[in-house]
Amino acid sequence: MKRTLSFFFKARYLGVVDYPVAWQAMKDFTANRVDRTLDEVWLLQHPPVYTQGIAGKPEHLLYPNDIPVIRTDRGGQITFHGPGQLVAYLLLDLRRLQLNVRGLVRKMEDSVIDLLADYRIEAKGCPDAPGVYVDDAKIASLGLKIKNGCCYHGIAFNVDMDLKPFSAINPCGYAGLKVTQAKDLGVDDEIGVIGQKMLEKLQINLTGR
Repeated sequence: MKRTLSFFFKARYLGVVDYPVAWQAMKDFTANRVDRTLDEVWLLQHPPVYTQGIAGKPEHLLYPNDIPVIRTDRGGQITFHGPGQLVAYLLLDLRRLQLNVRGLVRKMEDSVIDLLADYRIEAKGCPDAPGVYVDDAKIASLGLKIKNGCCYHGIAFNVDMDLKPFSAINPCGYAGLKVTQAKDLGVDDEIGVIGQKMLEKLQINLTGR
């Protein structure tokens, strides 16, 4: 019998949400937290959008197109979100989890690496360029905002999407960085199935159980 995990966080399945709407909701949630607020993980997708980190350099957008560019408050440079990419936003109290930012990033990476291992895909992190890579192609990007000991933003995992918009940017600020996705690596599961696996891996990596 398959073991059913009881998550320490509340999981929300939000479908397709415009980036500014999700971003504002994360800020509102974090601003209104109290000590007893349960952590949450939001699973969603975005319509096509480029997001530029708080210290992002405009030259990493190589040429403009009809996809909007939004300067946001997470760390990192520019990336692309679109349908078929699984976004997991982590709204966590790091003090409660006894984690620092470096430790959280490692556990986020490990969650994606473990998920891919279930499909017999070998992936790795990179200390100098946070994210998850398969054969030097990036499959998942990470970004966080820390405020008052709590975080928001999270993981963008390429499942089955149009990758062409990545060619208009230096992904995450790295010229020539290749990107890949689960579908191109032989993963046929739908994004909902992969989202559930993501939740399970986050539960295990963040709590050890």
